[in-house]
Amino acid sequence: MHAVTVMWKVIFAFIPPTDYCDGWLCFGCALIMIGCCTALIGDMAELFGCLMDLHDAVTAVTFVALGTSMPDLFASKTAAIADPYADASIGNVTGSNSVNVFLGLGLPWVIGSIYWAAQGVASDGGPSDGGKFVVPEGNLGFSLIVYSILATLCIALLMIRRVLFGGELGGPPVPKFASAALMVFMWFFYIGIFSWYVMDNKSDCD
Repeated sequence: MHAVTVMWKVIFAFIPPTDYCDGWLCFGCALIMIGCCTALIGDMAELFGCLMDLHDAVTAVTFVALGTSMPDLFASKTAAIADPYADASIGNVTGSNSVNVFLGLGLPWVIGSIYWAAQGVASDGGPSDGGKFVVPEGNLGFSLIVYSILATLCIALLMIRRVLFGGELGGPPVPKFASAALMVFMWFFYIGIFSWYVMDNKSDCD
């Protein structure tokens, strides 16, 4: 693993230590590095999806989401082991994904809106040429519906576990592994039904 990851270790070694500028220099450089890695992962995933004849949305919710969520998974696992309560673990994974969505979707839209507004084309029709800044919905609506349903089921499962076993995580072996299996099944179900919907509605020009 060291031979595989040594390139990334050398690159990230250029990030200044936290002693400089009260840690802000390290924070800013780390964000830049993470942004570059995210852009590289996105391009590689798009290339992989093209080779496998997969829609960009499918590669986004599978390979890209899985790759970017693995650090959150290990961080939540560490928090669950170290903390006597599940608050830190669940708060970490939900907060991290919320930030990913808000920044990943909202920031490009804000930048696009500001740019086109500066060009004289506003989102409400624009004062100059009547154009509009439009972001196609695509498969986002269906994905959001399925995700919301499964997220509600996950929250209901956590609430049931709190009543029956006194905690959201852990507990007796059988309910613990059954809950984990159900969560994993819901993830695979989401991936499967979303991929089916996208590929079934994929046009030849995509």
